[in-house]
Amino acid sequence: MGWDFRLVGEIDRVRVANLRWLAGFRHPRFAEARLVGQAAQVGDPILVLPVAFHLLWCGRLTTDLSRPWGDHSLVSRVEG
Repeated sequence: MGWDFRLVGEIDRVRVANLRWLAGFRHPRFAEARLVGQAAQVGDPILVLPVAFHLLWCGRLTTDLSRPWGDHSLVSRVEG
């Protein structure tokens, strides 16, 4: 028994770049309860952005990964 795979298409480059960026924020240190609570209030970007990126990585926030991110990006909370 071995593994076999087939590549059926190329992953969108923007999506790959966004996922690689988010992967840098997957470490639990970005999920301190104190910081997550403050991120909800959207304060200092130096404090808030790493937490927001971590929450995106964990699936607690969502955004369109197929588009380049910027000030125009809509980020929302995942219900449930």
